[in-house]
Formats: sequence, C-alpha cells, structure tokens
Amino acid sequence: MFLTLKDRIDNLCDYTYNFTWQNNKIRPGTIIPSQAGTNYTYSDLVNELKKGKEVHISGNAGKGLGYSMGVNLKHFGGTGAIENTGKLYIDGDVSSEMGMGMVSGTIYVKGNVGQPTGNVIEVVSDESGYRKFRSITDILCNRTGKDVLIKNNYDDRKKHLLLDDGILRGTIAARCNCEAVVTIEGDVYNGTGLLMQKGRIQVTGDAGMNTGAHLDGGLLIVEGTAGEFAGAYMKKGTLILNDAKGYAGANMKDGAILSKKKVNVSPPVEELDIAQEDAKLIMKNLGIGHVEAMSYHKYGIVKERLIRMRDGSVVVRKVGE
Repeated sequence: MFLTLKDRIDNLCDYTYNFTWQNNKIRPGTIIPSQAGTNYTYSDLVNELKKGKEVHISGNAGKGLGYSMGVNLKHFGGTGAIENTGKLYIDGDVSSEMGMGMVSGTIYVKGNVGQPTGNVIEVVSDESGYRKFRSITDILCNRTGKDVLIKNNYDDRKKHLLLDDGILRGTIAARCNCEAVVTIEGDVYNGTGLLMQKGRIQVTGDAGMNTGAHLDGGLLIVEGTAGEFAGAYMKKGTLILNDAKGYAGANMKDGAILSKKKVNVSPPVEELDIAQEDAKLIMKNLGIGHVEAMSYHKYGIVKERLIRMRDGSVVVRKVGE
C-alpha cells in the first residue's frame, strides 16, 4: 500500500485510533486527510499491517505513529494478545511518540524522529536510506536475531537490555510477557511498564505519568520520582518508588506499591504493614540495608480484616463479606 501526504498527519497506523473515535475525533473508517491521488481510511492502513503486509507513506508523519502496533486490542473486541504485523515505511520525518505501546513489526524512517519516542529502539538498518526501528518488547521476548542495536546494549544470554543512549522513551516494555530485564540510565516518559505481565524494569532517573499503569505482573523500579497516576489500575506485580507525584494506585485491583517516601493514595488503597519479603525485594534490587528497606511504605488493597465478635473473640474475614 502506498500513500502520499501533502501535510503532516497524526495517528497514522495507530491501532487504537487514538481511543477517541467514539467522540468523533478519529473514526476508523474516516478518510485520511491531505492524500494525493488516494482515498485510504485510517483502518485501511492498520488492516494492511495486520495482514503482515507493507505500508509506504511518502511525506511527514505526525504524532502517535504506529501506536500499539501489533496488539489485538480488547477495546475493539480482540484478545489483547500480541500478534504479527507488517512493515511501515516513512519517506519523511516523524513527530514525537512514535511506537508508543508498539509490540511487534518494524518501522523504517528516512528522516528525523522526534522525542519522546515510544517503545522502540533503533537497530542497524537492512534497507538503504532508511533508519530501522523495532519494538523493545519484541526484542526482549524474541531477541535481536540478526539485528544489531545502535548505541545501546543487549545481553542475549541474560535477556538484559541496557538503554543508555539518552533518548527519552515512553511505554517501555509495554505488554512484556517474558522474563527479561530492562535498565534505563536516566529518565523515562509516560507509561513505563504499561500492561507488563512479566520481567523487571529499573529506571535510574525520573518517570512520567502512568508509570506501571495496568501492571499485570513483574517488577518496576523507579529510583527517582514517578509522575501522576503511578500504578493506576494495577492488577498484579510490584512497583518500587522513591517518590510519586499526585495520587498513586488509582483504581488498583491488586499488587503492591513500595515507596521510600509517603505517597498519596485513595480508597480502596491503604497503607499496609511492610513484610520481610518486601524488604528483601527492596534490598536485592536497590542494594540498601535491612533497616532502610523496612522504613519503606507499602500500599495495596486490604483483603482481610480482624473482626472482634460480641463474645470478645477475634475472627479474620475477607473484605466484602
């Protein structure tokens, strides 16, 4: 499929259609504006990639290119699982947030790529004149294969990816469902660990909004300050923080948030007693002593409460009974 653009257009090949189509901002069946000689819709491009085919765009792409590329989204009746996808070629520049939440496929770009980027990393290109980008999640779970990373380091034996190229990225390791490790030297953008099921992410700097949002397992560590809505909609896993802005754990279902400094939470999330296993986890991953680890604050959902009966006895009841 070949598309020529006369103007820069946002949200091309966005599997989520910006999640605002019901509000008439983007509908999958809407014809993409500023085309030259074609009448493709937003869904035409996505469906072509879902078939494993190539999409070639001549011109500059705007923000949100390839958002959630490779996801069979539940929002549209899918399974939420990762699926194979095709190749996307851009003969021009790309604005920020390229590949946010992207989990498979390849993006080739002839021009510049704006920051922050998404869940993508540059590898040595196999297409002359193009830069090549792959999903970080794809590399973590399926390895690099014949690709060679540019400026970063991947240890295939340990399944450990070190990101130290200074590029600001969001949604790192989104939907990761394998036991792998990512270390980021510096800050990260929004949505780190989004919907992650397995693995470990460690950020040495600060993190943006929605850190660990919808976390469904694994371990996410932020040594600096996390932005607003850290741990929102958490289902499983552990989020270790130094501090967090705003409220943490909004609509949290399960899992644990461990923070060096007190953070704001709202019901049903409460501060809980920190356990020895929590302290051991903190000590192991941050290299601190037992006393300091036990001083961390733990937040989560209270599942059981002690109830004093009329006869003076005490019983344990599950919350909600």
